[in-house]
Amino acid sequence: MNKHLYLLLTFLSVSAFAQTKSTLITPYERSQGRQTATYTEIIRYYQQLDRQFKQAKLIEIGKTDVGKPLHLFLLAADQVFTSRPDRVTLLINNGIHPGEPEGIDACMMLARDLLLANKLPKNVLLAIVPVFNVGGSLNRGVSRANQNGPETYGFRGNARNLNLNRDFIKADAENTRSFQAMFQSLKPQVFVDNHTSNGADYQHVVTYFATQKDKLHPAVSGYMTQTFQPNLDKALTEKGFPPAPYVNNFKDTPESGLLGYNDSPRYTTGYAAMFNCFGFTLETHMWKDYPARVKGSYAFDEAVLRLCERDARTILANKQRADAAVSQQTRFAINYKLDRSQTDSILFLGYEAAHKPSEVSGLKRLYYDRTKPFTKRIPYQNTFVPDAELVKPEAYVIPQGWREVIVLLKRNGVRMQPLNGDTLLTVTAYYLDDYQTSQRPYEGHYLHSAVRVRPAVQRIQFYKGDYVIQTNQPTNRYLIETLEPQAADSFFAWNFFDSVLDQKEYFSDYIFEDTAADLLRKDPALRQQLADRRAADKAFADNARAQLEFIYRKTTYFEKTFNRYPVYRLEGR
Repeated sequence: MNKHLYLLLTFLSVSAFAQTKSTLITPYERSQGRQTATYTEIIRYYQQLDRQFKQAKLIEIGKTDVGKPLHLFLLAADQVFTSRPDRVTLLINNGIHPGEPEGIDACMMLARDLLLANKLPKNVLLAIVPVFNVGGSLNRGVSRANQNGPETYGFRGNARNLNLNRDFIKADAENTRSFQAMFQSLKPQVFVDNHTSNGADYQHVVTYFATQKDKLHPAVSGYMTQTFQPNLDKALTEKGFPPAPYVNNFKDTPESGLLGYNDSPRYTTGYAAMFNCFGFTLETHMWKDYPARVKGSYAFDEAVLRLCERDARTILANKQRADAAVSQQTRFAINYKLDRSQTDSILFLGYEAAHKPSEVSGLKRLYYDRTKPFTKRIPYQNTFVPDAELVKPEAYVIPQGWREVIVLLKRNGVRMQPLNGDTLLTVTAYYLDDYQTSQRPYEGHYLHSAVRVRPAVQRIQFYKGDYVIQTNQPTNRYLIETLEPQAADSFFAWNFFDSVLDQKEYFSDYIFEDTAADLLRKDPALRQQLADRRAADKAFADNARAQLEFIYRKTTYFEKTFNRYPVYRLEGR
C-alpha cells in the first residue's frame, strides 16, 4: 500500500474513532469526574451502545422492588449473547450499594472503549449489571459522611430499605430474585462485585477480597490463589494501583494485621462460590478522590477480563472438574471459622496512626498522619477451617406446602422430582432441640444461630406432589448450606420454617391432672423419671405445671411435629 495512502487511512480511522468517542462521553467524564451517572443516564447510555454496536445487547432480566426493570448489558465479539461451554462468562455487578458508584462509571467507559477499539475477547462473554440496586440509585443524595465524592450519589438501602448484599439466600427483594435467575442462566465462571470501602486510611486506592479460598473446590481455589490473583495483583501494580487485601483489621489500625473475610452465602461472592464460580469484591478506598477510584475500578475490571481471556481454557476446565466432583462429594462443611494459628504476611502501604485530643469531646481520637507514609509487611490471617461438617443424605424430601423454599430451590438450578403418588417413607427427621434468636431484626429477619438438632428415624406419610431432591448434582453445596438447619445461612436461620417452632395443642391442668395420675400408676418407668427430675431440680419440683408438661410431652397426645424440621433426609442404603 502507498505510504501516503496508509497514513491518510490511519488518520481518517483515528479521526472517526475520536469523533465516535466524543458522542459517547459519559456523564462522569462530562462532569470532569465530579458526578456519577443517574439511573436514567446509565440506562440511556447502554441503550445507545446497543444501538450503535452489533456486539452489544442490553436486555431486561426481571423486576426490582422499585418497579423498574433490572438490566443486563452483554458484550460478545461474535454477537452470540448466551453462555457457551467453549468460552468464559465474566459477570460484573455494579451499584449493589449505589452510594459506592465507581464501578457504574468505570464499566460504562470500559464497555465503550472495548467496543470502539474492537478489543472484545473472542473467548469471553462479558456480562455487566449496570446498576443492581435501582431503588437505591434513585434515592440520590449525600449519605456517606466518610467518602470523598462524587457530589451526589445513591443510597445503600433499596426500595424496601434492604441491604441487597445480605439478601442472596433469603432473596426478599425482587432485585435478588431477578439476579438469581440471571446467574443460573448465565452460569458464570468468574464474578466481580464493585464497591467502595469504609474504615482505615492508607495509601492503596484498590483493595479487594476474593471468594474465601478454603470454601472453594481445590480445582478452582488452587488456580485462583496460585495463578489468577498473583497475575491480577501484578497487572494492577503495573497500572499504578498496587492492591492490598480488603482492610479488615485485627485491632484499631491496619499495621496490627489484617483478617481474611468470611463471605458466607448471604453475600454475592459467597453465593457465587456455592456454584464453583470464583469472585472478587473490589473495595476502592473511600477517601481517595473520585476520579482515582473510578480509574482503579476500570483497571481492576479490565485486568480481570484480560486474565479470563488469557486463561479461558483453564478456567472452564476447572469449573467443569469442580461441578463433577461436587456432584459426587459426600462430606460437606457447613460452617467455617478463622484458623488463627496460620499467619502469613503482606506488603502494605499505610500511614502512621496516632491519637490526639478530640475537638468535639476532648477525649482521645484516632487519626492517620498522611505526612508519614510507610511501606512494610504486616500479618495476614486468611485460612478458614470447617467448624461443622456432615455427610450428605442420598436425597432430601420436602413437602410441597413449603412453597417459598421450593421456589428458591428451583430458581437456583436445583433439580427436583415430585412424588407421583402418596408414599410412606422411612426418613431421618431433625428435632430442633436448641437455637438462639437475635434480639433485634437484621435485614427484616430475627436470625437463628447455634442450632442443635436431634435426629430421629421415622416413618412419615408424604403426598403426591411433595418433592424428592437427589444429592447427585452440581448444586449440592447450595442444597446442603440452605437445607441443613445448622448452617449459618440456612433457610432455617433466615426464618423460613418458623411455624414449626409454634406448638399448636396444649392441655388444661385440671383435666390433665387425672390423666397424668393414671399414666404414672400404669408406667413405673415414667414415675421414676419424674422422681429423678424432681430430685435434680428444685424449681421443677416446686412447679406443678412443669411436672404436668413433663408427663404430657411423653404421651401420645403431644404433637410429633412440634420443633420437627420439615425437610427430611433419605439416607443411603
